Amino acid sequence: MNVASATMVEKLDLPTMEHPQPYKLQWLNNSGEVQVAKQILVSFKIGHYEDEILYDVVPIHARHIILG
Repeated sequence: MNVASATMVEKLDLPTMEHPQPYKLQWLNNSGEVQVAKQILVSFKIGHYEDEILYDVVPIHARHIILG
């Protein structure tokens, strides 16, 4: 699952788009279910490799991109 922190999206003023199929998650926090209704498209480059990844925006505190 590709997720991005809502705080990161807000602080970096990243443009979001509506999620085509909103859904609920419960495992990301202790306050119950979270509605996932937004997405962001993130472009990145590592050396000569370039790609884009679509992330669901959720209220978490993770600040890393994990590739694998």
